[in-house]
Amino acid sequence: QVQLVESGGGSVQAGASLRLSCAVSGRIMGDLVMAWFRQAPGKEREFVVAITLRGGLTDYTASLKGRFVISRDYAKNTVYLQMNSLKPEDTAVYSCATNGNLVLHKTSSEYSYWGQGTQVTVSS
Repeated sequence: QVQLVESGGGSVQAGASLRLSCAVSGRIMGDLVMAWFRQAPGKEREFVVAITLRGGLTDYTASLKGRFVISRDYAKNTVYLQMNSLKPEDTAVYSCATNGNLVLHKTSSEYSYWGQGTQVTVSS
C-alpha cells in the first residue's frame, strides 16, 4: 500500500503564489512517478504535471509550464507544486497521485493511489 498526504492549499487573491506538498509513504521501491491533477467545479479532473521522485524528470501540461513548477525532495519522499501568478481559473481541488512505479499516465483513471486533495481558491 502507498499513502499520499497533501498540504498547502488555501484561498488567495489573483496574482499570489501557493506551494502544495505531497508526501508519499508505504511500499515504495526505487523510483516512481508522482503526478498532480486538479478538478475545478463542474469540470473533469485534469493532469497538471508529473515528476519522477528520484530522477526529477518532469512532464508539464503545456499551458501551465512557466507558472507552475514541480520539485521534489527525495530524502523526504515529498514533491512540491509551486504555483505562481495564480488566476481565478486555477481554482480547483488539487490532488497528487501515484501508481508506485515509473509509468507516466496523464489520465486520472490510470492511477491507483491518491491523496485526499487540497482546495485552492483564487479570487479576483
